[in-house]
Amino acid sequence: MGTRVLGIDYGKKRIGIAYSDEGKILATPYTTFSADKKVEITTQKLLETLIKHSQDFEYEIKEIVVGLPLMMSGNMGLQADEVMVFINKLRELTEIPIITWDERLTSVQAERAMMESGMNRKKRAQSKDRMAAVIILQSYLDSKCIG
Repeated sequence: MGTRVLGIDYGKKRIGIAYSDEGKILATPYTTFSADKKVEITTQKLLETLIKHSQDFEYEIKEIVVGLPLMMSGNMGLQADEVMVFINKLRELTEIPIITWDERLTSVQAERAMMESGMNRKKRAQSKDRMAAVIILQSYLDSKCIG
């Protein structure tokens, strides 16, 4: 059974998810997950969804990369604190390594890429979180290939 890396763009309402190929070279969008009001419920349901996907497609999850929305100064703000709460809950529920990844400007990059591809505003809104997860995961994978 091969292994893959998953990427997550966490938001209080929606969570974008992407996954790598088995060679860990290319990130692909998977889905947008609706968050619950309680982070504990969100985390449990999200982990169940990720595990089911890995079972359905017969791979093992090697790592989960979660985008950390740092401020432009590089410091953590309120959004990053909320993501850390999510990450800590996730770490309580799984042995899978959770990696944080600087996601500054990924939503802007995702929006720009979709606009350039001619996607209308409604489709962009539906896809932005998934595309941000792809950008987070792809930049992580690229850093592993270089380093």
